[in-house]
Parts: sequence; C-alpha cells; structure tokens
Amino acid sequence: MLFVALYLFYHSVFVSLIGALAGAAAPKWRRGVLLRRRRERLKMQFKELLFSLTSSLAAGRSAENAFRSAWEDLSLLYSEPKADILRELRVIGHLLDQSIPLDEAVRDFARRAGIDEITMFGDTLTACKRSGGDLLEVMRRTSSMIGEKMSVDGDIAVLLAQKRFEARIMMAVPFVFLGFLGWAAPDYMAPLYSGFGYVLLTIALLLLGGCFWLIHRIMSIEM
Repeated sequence: MLFVALYLFYHSVFVSLIGALAGAAAPKWRRGVLLRRRRERLKMQFKELLFSLTSSLAAGRSAENAFRSAWEDLSLLYSEPKADILRELRVIGHLLDQSIPLDEAVRDFARRAGIDEITMFGDTLTACKRSGGDLLEVMRRTSSMIGEKMSVDGDIAVLLAQKRFEARIMMAVPFVFLGFLGWAAPDYMAPLYSGFGYVLLTIALLLLGGCFWLIHRIMSIEM
C-alpha cells in the first residue's frame, strides 16, 4: 500500500521501494491498533461475565462458584475456545484451585487486561470481601454502573468508527486524484515529476502524513 502511494506521487520505483522499506515501523503501529481492538472485545465480554455472575449469586451460589459456572455460561455464548474471557476464567479457576483468594485472582486478571472497568470491579470485590458486605447487592450495583458506562462507550465507539471511515476516504482522495490525472492527462502532470515539482510533491506528502497522524491522535480516544 505504501509502495503504491509513493509511486503515485513520485512515479519512481526506486523511491517507492526505499519508502516502503522505511515503513518497517508500521507493524509496531499495527500491533497497537490490534491491542486496542482486543481490549475492546474483552471489555464487551466482561460485560457478559457480569450478567452471569449476578445471576449465579442471585441463585445462591458463592462468589467462587459463580466464577466457575461463568465459564460454562460464556462458553455457550462464545464458541471460540480461545476467546480472551474464557481463557481468563480458566486462569481464575486454576488460581482458585490453588487456594488463591478470589479477590487476588480478579486483581491479577485486571492487571493483565489493563481495563479500567475490570480494575474497578476488582477493587469493589476486594472491599466487599474484606468488609463482609452484601456481595449480591454490590455486584448488582457495580454491574449496572459498569454496564451503563460501557453502553456510553459503545455509542462513542460507533460514532468514532463512522468518523474513521470518513477520514480514510478523505485520505485516499488525493492519491486517487493523482492516479486519475496521471492516467487521463499525463502531459498536464509531467511538470510535477521533474525539478521543483518533486519538492512540491514532497511537501504535499508531508502535509498528508501530518494530517494522518493528527487524525489518528484525535480518533485514538481512551474511553
């Protein structure tokens, strides 16, 4: 993709190859994008976990058994056995089998996930366990509060997804325009591919790169 974009600007295979090789940092940026998407998926899966825990506690199960039964509930919802929430529930179950306290196992889950809602839940569970409060009522209130926050976050995510799509279209327009003019009117575009034209193209490319970075920063809102 980077090779094609540079070729549309410079009409030089050599420059395009050099630029494409310089884009070796892209995988690191891509990993960051994939990590954010994975966290968003885990956040939605955690919301389903809260519903399962609340139902189990209402049925009279202990908190520990509620977490154990949650795996069975969510495995019906998520057919993929490698789903993050199922893997985390297996880890929590393994820790419980080793007599690790539930609140410590959940805090360990929160540290791995790096998600505010899970950290909030872990802190609430710890406080409730230590104070001997009504775990079911606390769970209901916490689930409701976290669920409302996640619903708002979901609405924001939908709006951001629309804007990201619009931004991608706007970023693609200059390249499509260059490609079309280069094909339809090569004589008209010829001055750009010699002398001072390369300077103008480089400035335009840098401005587009700056716009891409700015759009990415604006759209990368931590919710």
